[in-house]
Amino acid sequence: MGLITKSVFAALVGAVAVSAQCTGPAANAATVSLVAEFEGFSPDIYDDPSGYPTVGYGHLCGDPSCSEVPYPIPLSEEDGRKLLASDMAVAQNCITMQTAESVVLNDNQYGALVSWAFNVGCGNSGSSTLISRLNAGEDPNTVAAEELPKWKYSGGVELPGLVRRRAAEVDLHKTPSDVGALPTPNC
Repeated sequence: MGLITKSVFAALVGAVAVSAQCTGPAANAATVSLVAEFEGFSPDIYDDPSGYPTVGYGHLCGDPSCSEVPYPIPLSEEDGRKLLASDMAVAQNCITMQTAESVVLNDNQYGALVSWAFNVGCGNSGSSTLISRLNAGEDPNTVAAEELPKWKYSGGVELPGLVRRRAAEVDLHKTPSDVGALPTPNC
């Protein structure tokens, strides 16, 4: 499985933001920490491992100067967190819109999938076997344990960072919680 290209992801981000008919719940603190840890913070624009311009906590830039970023670059840590929250909202909406109303997830299960969608893009998450299996009624923990680790490639190359990230997402997904996330009452 390959990761979505950054230009395609940027186009999908706009499409999802426009087409979302409901808003996914905010990811919990454990999810935000996981994403921030694996993305890392860079106040300046850099090329990610696949060669795409990126800034802050893994914000995929639409052009080499990241002109769409509404904050001055180099980013402050505070502005980087704001940009991360905005970027995560896209992944939150993707997971919310892509899962059937019958899918019940707690905040940790949902958060693990948000982290994954943030990383692989909404197009890839939406067309994935993982989402298909959840929507077919399979056990969420089994599905996550079997499907998330498959998403460890970028450009056809297995990346150790993606292997570690998927393992952390599986661990978060399996962490019990009494806080519900999906389905949302607004959708």
